[in-house]
Amino acid sequence: MVLSYFQAVVMGLLQGVTELFPISSLGHSVLLPKLLGWDDLVKAQSQESFFLAFLVALHVGTAVALIIFFRRDWARIVSGFFRTFRTRRIETSDERLAWLLVVATIPAGLVGLVLEHELRVVFAKPFAAAVFLTINGFILLGGEVVRRRSAAIHEMQVSYPQSTTSREPGRRLDTLDFKESFVVGVAQVGALFAGISRSGITMVAGLVRGLDHEDAARFSFLLATPIILAAGVYKLPDLFGHLGDGVRGQSLVGAISAGIAAYFSVRFLVRFFETKTLWPFGIYCIAAGIACMIAFA
Repeated sequence: MVLSYFQAVVMGLLQGVTELFPISSLGHSVLLPKLLGWDDLVKAQSQESFFLAFLVALHVGTAVALIIFFRRDWARIVSGFFRTFRTRRIETSDERLAWLLVVATIPAGLVGLVLEHELRVVFAKPFAAAVFLTINGFILLGGEVVRRRSAAIHEMQVSYPQSTTSREPGRRLDTLDFKESFVVGVAQVGALFAGISRSGITMVAGLVRGLDHEDAARFSFLLATPIILAAGVYKLPDLFGHLGDGVRGQSLVGAISAGIAAYFSVRFLVRFFETKTLWPFGIYCIAAGIACMIAFA
């Protein structure tokens, strides 16, 4: 058996957690198998193999969990999107958010379609993943530092004085313009490198533009949903083709594990970022990345 059910569960749980925690699912999917001595899985990630077909199921499971958790948001967003075609105007915050997500999805979607496989072949290796995980940590910490000093925050504090609530100072999500949304989407391209977190780098891009942690996380999770789902659906023929031979049962188990882990992860993180920051994740990535670089040198 090329992939055991135990490995499928472990990798599914890992995907569900690390896709949303800002610590890189792709990086951890390379590093953990190496640390556990699952060298066949490590090798399989950098070539056309059963593991790529298995990942399809994990992505779909994760995306389904996100859709379920944000189902009310997506109902309003999709409704708002189609309403703009009828009215030919963007009038509500839901309509604006729908188009912000469309604009932000374009860069990662196009680049991923063209370069995802090539980047995986080159960089989905333990030492490279450890290097990029360390870089990811510095990006998270740097984002926190820059946010405190950014001109966007000063502009926000003038334009949007704090209310009597305890919510963290920050711009409202629907005040982003489309150029800023595009920049957040461009930042998401970095997640094609094993070790760079999709949620982390998009959160940092949002924070730098003045969003608070809660809205930056929400935008990041909403933005991740169509990309993750599209990646899974686009590669679905791999799972039902010859690459999926011998791993379809494991893929189903892995997808269920990823979906459960993703649901509880996003539930935790939405609450976490109401009051907390990226600092603990940045420190973890730097420490884990350096430790793995030493181990794999």
